[in-house]
Amino acid sequence: MATIKIKQIKSQIGAPKDQKETLRALGLRKISQVIEVEDTPSCRGMIRKVHHLVSVID
Repeated sequence: MATIKIKQIKSQIGAPKDQKETLRALGLRKISQVIEVEDTPSCRGMIRKVHHLVSVID
């Protein structure tokens, strides 16, 4: 399956608890950390929920 690279661009400090948990579920812990996840509808939904904290890399 295809994969997506995600980079955390903003801190999770001050974000609601559910958004912090979503970042943790994606595997993001630090600013500028890049992870690669499968391109599934559930991952897309998590990315959409924290779109202001992350960036999708080509």
